Amino acid sequence: MAIITFSIDGEHYSAREDQTILEIAREHKIPIPTLCHLDGLSTVGACRLCLVEIEGSAKLQPACTAKPVEGMVIRTNTDRLKKYRRTIVELLASEGNHQCAVCVVNGHCELQNLAYEVGLDHVRVPYLFPSKRLDATHKDFVIDRNRCVLCTRCVRVCHEVEGAHVWDIGGRGINCEIIGDMNQPWGESESCTSCGKCVRVCPTGALFEKGATVGEMHKERGFLKYIVTARNKQQWIATAHEEE
Repeated sequence: MAIITFSIDGEHYSAREDQTILEIAREHKIPIPTLCHLDGLSTVGACRLCLVEIEGSAKLQPACTAKPVEGMVIRTNTDRLKKYRRTIVELLASEGNHQCAVCVVNGHCELQNLAYEVGLDHVRVPYLFPSKRLDATHKDFVIDRNRCVLCTRCVRVCHEVEGAHVWDIGGRGINCEIIGDMNQPWGESESCTSCGKCVRVCPTGALFEKGATVGEMHKERGFLKYIVTARNKQQWIATAHEEE
């Protein structure tokens, strides 16, 4: 595999030509925000929070899918990017019904953390206050679509890792929402294995365990890469997870 050289924020780096900008940035502790991306799942480039500037291109590129080429000049933290990222988080906040003070993942929410990072102290656009459904028919879990940001992590982990494909996206535009099976109550799903993977990878309080109280639920999302690695190598490496 060929090795290429390029620069990120004025510093020179080298990497394999098959690596994405996001992978390289994380290897070198360069902060680039993400929401839909999660190690172990396929990349969809949906949230657009990881956009970066590439010299010579007027178009911003998602770092999770874009790969650098020889001599490329990449910028990850310009004023333009900061403005775009703040706007994205602002729109996500306005499109849902996010009540952090009474949420089970208050203090452990990726959207909340992003709001702090981008300096979101108020929302400049009108709140939409959509009428979203809450489904508590499952014996162990709840889906509250009011807090969903349509990152599709639950869809991908259920399909790609668990192999059940319970979740999908229904509707269009502002009416898009996560649906189970053929848009039936979660508790009536015959394909759901009750594994809880979708709950653990959800970045917000849209999916949570029954019985969790305000600020109580802390989601361990790092489990996924160990499962995927173990399956690829046809071995179980839970002990490696426990040692870290």
